[in-house]
Amino acid sequence: MITPTTPFLAPRASASATGPTVAIDIGGTKIAGALVQPDGAMTATTRTPTPRGADADGVMAAVAEVVAELSRSPLWPSVARCGIGSAGPVDTSRGTVSPVNIGAWRGFPLQARVTELLAAHGAEVPTVLAGDGVAMTAAEHWLGAARGHANALCMVVSTGVGGGLVLNNQLHPGPTGNAGHIGHISVAVDGAPCVCGGHGCVESIASGTAIAQWALDQGWTPAGDATAAGVAAAAGSGDPVALAAFDRAGRALAAAIAATATLVETDIAVIGGGVAASGDILFAPIRAHLASYATLSFVQDLQVVPAALGTHAGLIGAAAAALMLLPS
Repeated sequence: MITPTTPFLAPRASASATGPTVAIDIGGTKIAGALVQPDGAMTATTRTPTPRGADADGVMAAVAEVVAELSRSPLWPSVARCGIGSAGPVDTSRGTVSPVNIGAWRGFPLQARVTELLAAHGAEVPTVLAGDGVAMTAAEHWLGAARGHANALCMVVSTGVGGGLVLNNQLHPGPTGNAGHIGHISVAVDGAPCVCGGHGCVESIASGTAIAQWALDQGWTPAGDATAAGVAAAAGSGDPVALAAFDRAGRALAAAIAATATLVETDIAVIGGGVAASGDILFAPIRAHLASYATLSFVQDLQVVPAALGTHAGLIGAAAAALMLLPS
């Protein structure tokens, strides 16, 4: 359980929110749920594996299992809202999701299905859908490393690269919920094709998958699994190819962070996700290269810091998104 010691710093519309939020966090490996109090404390946490090889309704059955478990909590009758954080792409204007790592869901009407599911358990409450990058941003601004910053970029650097924005203390998801998707900013206009159809995107250089593949292409021989974690371990031992792989990723991230800060005047970039767990192996090159990109006076003090909430960010973020985006 996370029990914050200071109150929720959020838009005025949310400050008076009462009653717990049903938080649902959906990813390619697990579906988690919790009841999150207005101060961020989590209760009734539960999780189940995301079904492999199931059809759309089979995956939804796992969501139903999580909601059913939450509904057994004595706090259930007082729930006030629901926040759903999902792997993307998402389209919050339609309430649909098409997660890359959940093949059975393509244009799946997740928000409507969850709303129906809640009602079936006696909770007819408003529901918000957010992409996982936006949810992480909401979490870090509420209780994490971006707390107290009116303008922030938060990022997830993992098998992909995503993110979200807080501007003027307001979560800024954009019309379809994808604003702040920094992974598909091009930082190498003549770079290699990206899976999105663009060229030289941050994700194609700085994701865990890209880091490992580049290192392998340059002749790195893994001691174990050929993953970004393996590259990070090799870099920590001084392997020159591994160090170069992280330097390359750090430069791409620095360029994108500086571009975003220059565009909307964010003063902090918070980075979480599996690749960020490598610590200074990633953060040192980002900070070193940032000085070459964040050159204007209003971005020269830009901070780059690790995310603070770790594995709790998904559920805390789903609740925070609901608190920030729904009227009180």
